[in-house]
Amino acid sequence: MTHLYRNAQIASEDNRELLIADLLVENGKITRLAPNLSTPEGISSTDCTGKILLPALYDIHVHAREPGQEQKENILTCSEAAINGGITGFCMMPNTSPAIDNAGVVKTVLESARATRLKLHTSGAITKGREGKELAAIGAMKNAGIVMITDDGYPVANPVVLRRAMEYARDFGLIIASHCETMELSGKGSMHEGEVSYSLGLEGIPAISEEISIARDIQIAQYTGAHLHIQHVTTARGMEIIRRAKNDGVKVTCEVAPHHLIFNHHHIGDYDTHYKMNPPLRTPEDNALLLQGLIDGIFDVIATDHAPHTPFEKNNDFATAPFGITGLETALPSLYHHFISQGTLSWDLIVKRYSAEPRRLIGLAPVPIVEKALANFIIFDPNATTTFSTDFMKSRSQNTPFLNQTLNGRITTVLSEGELLLSR
Repeated sequence: MTHLYRNAQIASEDNRELLIADLLVENGKITRLAPNLSTPEGISSTDCTGKILLPALYDIHVHAREPGQEQKENILTCSEAAINGGITGFCMMPNTSPAIDNAGVVKTVLESARATRLKLHTSGAITKGREGKELAAIGAMKNAGIVMITDDGYPVANPVVLRRAMEYARDFGLIIASHCETMELSGKGSMHEGEVSYSLGLEGIPAISEEISIARDIQIAQYTGAHLHIQHVTTARGMEIIRRAKNDGVKVTCEVAPHHLIFNHHHIGDYDTHYKMNPPLRTPEDNALLLQGLIDGIFDVIATDHAPHTPFEKNNDFATAPFGITGLETALPSLYHHFISQGTLSWDLIVKRYSAEPRRLIGLAPVPIVEKALANFIIFDPNATTTFSTDFMKSRSQNTPFLNQTLNGRITTVLSEGELLLSR
């Protein structure tokens, strides 16, 4: 099938300026990329005037909930939610039931992934059952196809176990990703510890719970030479610890989630569990400094930490409701609405941090929009809007602060390896 996309504003990671050009796709490949291409007779075309054409996104932090928690999400519904958000690949987290902690479960998960319209990847657990005690079968899981190890949702509290895990990860060429939390400090907390938690009468999670764990894990990574990836950073001090470690040559990368840039603990004023996540929403000052850290390049990737839960679970009181919100479908429109449209973030940064670098992190090639490449791109209309109704969203769960909100910007087209996955 041949199709011409005319007058597109094409984004890349290497150029802040958008390239206005026509793009011809033939048999799934980009064959021509230049201004004012002639339209061959009989060829279908789309006028992209005013629209952004950017490489398809990739998310390295997604909870697909399969196996064992399919009432919240499964791999198929998760993949359709991803497509709805312009994401053509993601890495699944291992906190399933049973945990993805052995080669058999890895193979089962990847077999389910083959039934989707995307090419998906999975991580494996660091420890058996994610209990932090005994190392999982890391080598066997690597051979079965994992791309990283993590006990996401829990820290590996025992530093001896974490050290051994990092040594295995180093030797097997795997990234080890850390959910940084000091459980004794977090206690039964349900939100950031500060003036808002005090006023609401909720037990808080102090920033030092995260920061102490970040510092410890970096020290062990420096000692072992492992590649450590810090997940969902929420505090400015934690970010500064990572900045210093990078400057010292430690192999450490890190991610930030859109919700930790947009929302803060003041949004929980009416005990809305759609704002309950772990790590929790911090302060407006953290929002601003994390955003600057993303601009400065401290954060290597943007990742959603997509965490579906059923309405029955989320409708509990704030203290007992589960942590987590969905994010695959809302990430790009929310970043556009709050930052790109305001001139705070640029399209080249989005391409670099939410398309190219996530792929590079796990050993995949980026998907630039260039001649001879497979068509792996999305079209975003900044002049349209998106309303996140239950009818619009494809995830099995809609536990998001954006539920029934309308944001500026709309994803209109998604292509993955030449296949048209979405057209609005």
